[in-house]
Amino acid sequence: MLKTNYVLKNNKKIYDDVIKILGEGLLHANPQIGLDQYFLKNKIKIKNSIINLKKFDNVYLIAVGKAADSMAQFVTSKINLTSGIIVMPSSYKPLFHKKNIRLFMSGHPLPNSHSLKAGKYMKNFIASTTKNDFIIFLISGGGSALVTIPNKISLKEKINVNQKLIQCGANINEISCVRKHLSDIKGGKLIEGMSCTGISFVLSDVIGDDLSSISSGLTYSDKTTFSDAIKIIKKYKIEKMISKNVISVLNSGRNGKIPETPTKSKIKNIIIGNNKKSLVAMRDKSKKLGYSTNVVFNLNSNVKVAAKKIAKKSKMTTNSCIIFGGETTVNVMGKGKGGRNQELVLHIVRELRNYSCIISSIGTDGVDGNTKFAGAIISTHDVPPFEKFLKNNDSFNFFKKFGGLVCTGPTHTNVNDIGVIIKQTL
Repeated sequence: MLKTNYVLKNNKKIYDDVIKILGEGLLHANPQIGLDQYFLKNKIKIKNSIINLKKFDNVYLIAVGKAADSMAQFVTSKINLTSGIIVMPSSYKPLFHKKNIRLFMSGHPLPNSHSLKAGKYMKNFIASTTKNDFIIFLISGGGSALVTIPNKISLKEKINVNQKLIQCGANINEISCVRKHLSDIKGGKLIEGMSCTGISFVLSDVIGDDLSSISSGLTYSDKTTFSDAIKIIKKYKIEKMISKNVISVLNSGRNGKIPETPTKSKIKNIIIGNNKKSLVAMRDKSKKLGYSTNVVFNLNSNVKVAAKKIAKKSKMTTNSCIIFGGETTVNVMGKGKGGRNQELVLHIVRELRNYSCIISSIGTDGVDGNTKFAGAIISTHDVPPFEKFLKNNDSFNFFKKFGGLVCTGPTHTNVNDIGVIIKQTL
């Protein structure tokens, strides 16, 4: 359910249509829709083959990420499990509870001591399995912070690196590369020594569905190297902002003193949902509502660049709508509060200030940046001055003051960000 503190002074129908289109995107971000085609009663169906789970001694479940409990809730309704693990953000309220499933509530977007505890428990759990066991992995975005075992560095050092990478504007693939080479479980290391077999169902929060970057590739192989990680650190000029020990570990890996991440996948990984599916559903909804619709897929640049790209695709004519999505980045220079969706909306307003339209962008996980809101919505008609807010990365306080914050609460899913622009008739 989308809620907002925005008061639209005219044309409520278009505002309602924006909310309906966003709602359609959230609906199709539900991982249970994607999982449904693969599960029968105590069986997994993949194309023309069936995995009969009754033939195994034990069937385990390991779910990690922002969608961990919603994915697990569906699977446990289909499969008789021996036991399992769910690791989800501490800010979420679990959707269900089963006595045979161990629940960890960990830190996000930065790891904490609970993330470390969950990572160690999970690694030991997998190590205890035997040859005729089977593990169903359910992976979604957020796992990089939710489970952690730092490799030769402290938790504090790992947290600092993550923080600096997020603030400098590095994209998810770059952040994931560095994380994997400072971890004892990511980049496929978690299942490297697994004795049994299994399968991993993955809800993508990475543009292009790079399995090695989603939750830093907990159950997948990795093609990046220690050298790649060092190049990223240098690219964003954060060497002096992080521990010397971190640089030392990366250099040791580059020099062959620490093994690289596994280059071959041990189990099958299947994408069950992504940003594109939500955007296509939103496009179809928009057309049903009578709009001429264009879609901008795979936004993955800085919010300023993304806003210009969206504006170029926007045909601000009567009954026109543009759908957009992806995961933009923000180079944090100020000390304000906000998130990439709230900033993106203001940048789009800047680009389309000569048109009258309604603009909204939200995170499908329900959280935008360092706020409890999903994003923002605003009409370009009579927008108060906002440049000083943008300069201080303080988009949240702009929308708090003038209206436009969108709230969904935790959605128990995550397929990046989705947005809508509709031409407004005054």
